[in-house]
Amino acid sequence: MKIEFSEIATPSEGVIAVGVTEERTLGATGRALDEQTGGALTRALSAGRFKGKQGSTSIVVAPHGLELDAVLLVGLGQPGKLDGRQLRAVGGVAVGRMNAAGAKAGAIAVDAVEGCAVAPAEMAAEIALGARLGSYSFDKYHTKKKDEDRKSLGGLTVMLDEPAAAEQAFAANASLAEGVFATRNLVSEPSNVMYPRTIAEDVEALAADGVEVELLDRGRMAALGMGSLLGVAQGSENEPYLGIMRWNGGPEGQQPVAFIGKGVTFDTGGISIKPSQGMEEMKYDMAGAGAVIGLMKCLAGREARVNAVGVVALVENMPDGKAQRPGDVVTSMSGQTIEVINTDAEGRLVLADALWYTQATFKPRFMIDLATLTGAIIVSLGTYQAGLFSNDDELSERLIAAGRESGEEVWRLPLGERYDKDIDSAIADMKNVGKGREAGSVAGAVFLQRFVNGVPWAHLDIAGMAWMKRDDDPTVPKGASGFGVRLLDRLVRAHYEA
Repeated sequence: MKIEFSEIATPSEGVIAVGVTEERTLGATGRALDEQTGGALTRALSAGRFKGKQGSTSIVVAPHGLELDAVLLVGLGQPGKLDGRQLRAVGGVAVGRMNAAGAKAGAIAVDAVEGCAVAPAEMAAEIALGARLGSYSFDKYHTKKKDEDRKSLGGLTVMLDEPAAAEQAFAANASLAEGVFATRNLVSEPSNVMYPRTIAEDVEALAADGVEVELLDRGRMAALGMGSLLGVAQGSENEPYLGIMRWNGGPEGQQPVAFIGKGVTFDTGGISIKPSQGMEEMKYDMAGAGAVIGLMKCLAGREARVNAVGVVALVENMPDGKAQRPGDVVTSMSGQTIEVINTDAEGRLVLADALWYTQATFKPRFMIDLATLTGAIIVSLGTYQAGLFSNDDELSERLIAAGRESGEEVWRLPLGERYDKDIDSAIADMKNVGKGREAGSVAGAVFLQRFVNGVPWAHLDIAGMAWMKRDDDPTVPKGASGFGVRLLDRLVRAHYEA
């Protein structure tokens, strides 16, 4: 869906959306349209239950005095509480309702709202981002989908008194949306399409955006001693890769920030095979890697003033005759040995070598890894917040704040020596699981902490956030969410750009 900015004018076709505050108060454009329609909007406000509550809508179809198809009233809520997150929701709600109405063209009028601290240009940029994010759909494999079931809206015009200022403010948001869409596309694809080699090609494609790209194949990883990662990959016909992306937008010599993604393109569980029910969902076990790729695309697209490294570990976990067995011992790149108790706890094995390689090679300011690591995090937090584990209070606090602002929230959970002892092994330096079903997410996190070598680090367990089965967020359609891109872009913008 194409987004344009223009001065306020009454469209001759399609649907126009106008904001209404919780007191059923129309903005300047709404009042003008109400006058043009002989009070149709005022009558609609008086007659129905619509009161302008944040995110609510009411539609006035074919209003007298206008050529357009409908006027959409969108609730803004209380002006003093309007922030970027709520404004993005306004854009997503408006686009969703326009698509439901079958509109082919749409417009949103952005007026100054008395009592709102956000300037109209910034309001318009946030509304446009929400609209763009909410317009996403993955219809690639629907060959017989009816037109009425497809999203109809081809373009959206965001109208305000200073369109040039809004367009400038939106430029970075446009790159952010492209990064989110790149992640959603990667995660939505089936595993016979997106496997390690084909995702590696997406990594290579970032070179066109100015990202420095390198791929390590099986031979190079073996030479580096990545026995932990390669142990997971040895049961698959698909070759593993470590994808490395560098965006050098900051001052020369500036310490980079680093993002590491788990990229298990399909996870059967290996010899510790998963139940068949729901196994098809394991195509999105690479969502952490997808988020890192999308983030790097975003940073390059908006020419972020930061030096950033993205590392994605791309493997497939399969149970053939060469697959590693429960009880095997592997040696990681760090030299530490690991007893593999459960081959379905494979993500931490993959990330162990990726984390060690990243800290040893790039000496980053911090490392943040993203992984659909444990089902236990869904039991703990559901599908509303990702689990955050960290050895650094400042980094944690910044991530929590970035989560609130971006709408991709995280909740910090504990680490500690008592949990760490639970992964000690009788025959190796550690085992890859803890004590039965107890604190499963923490066990995965303390395992990863043994490979960060003291570098400030955060682990984001996004197992509950990577694939949405609910539809209560108008900027995140059901399916692949793209979780992590907005969160980490907000973190970089707020604290790490030169």
